[in-house]
Amino acid sequence: MRLSSVVLPAPVLPMMAVDVRELQPELLWDRIGLVPQRPYLFTGTVASNLRYGDPEATDEQLWAALEVAQARSFVEAMPGGLDAPITQGGTNVSGGQRQRLAIARALVRAPEIFLFDDAFSALDLGTDRRLRAAMRPLTREATVVIVAQRVSTIADADQIIVLEDGLVVGTGRHEELLLDCPTYAEIVESQLSAEDAA
Repeated sequence: MRLSSVVLPAPVLPMMAVDVRELQPELLWDRIGLVPQRPYLFTGTVASNLRYGDPEATDEQLWAALEVAQARSFVEAMPGGLDAPITQGGTNVSGGQRQRLAIARALVRAPEIFLFDDAFSALDLGTDRRLRAAMRPLTREATVVIVAQRVSTIADADQIIVLEDGLVVGTGRHEELLLDCPTYAEIVESQLSAEDAA
């Protein structure tokens, strides 16, 4: 079962309704910052990877994005900091570090639409919570779509869409779904039990 959340604070495309299939792909992709579950880093440095988001970004902007992404401390500890080498695929950093660097890259890009496809799954609960809280002010004017399996990642979303076997079985806020969507209530109960047991 997968959960999706959507935060829709402001319109991102012109006010008229446009089927995205009719848009030029470049126009759509220019507005999206995608962070997949298995992010990819490129051969180069921390800075060059982050500047894929915005080639004109200053070092200060990179450090600010790293701070929000909860990645500043480990980048500062790397020999060279922003100039620390990154191997093809980011194999010289851990999965959680790779995930946070990809999130920082999306923050540097500052798109109109953020799409986090299970992008917080490699993070522990505390890092996930701190990162999302630090991200809120930067994404206030953007549309944020989060695909997640962990309820705590999406519990404060404006709208949650619950999918089961590819079908939508519930939509609403966390509190509404607890009352109206048995599938969601079951997911929450199982996850809370697992957290208590850990």
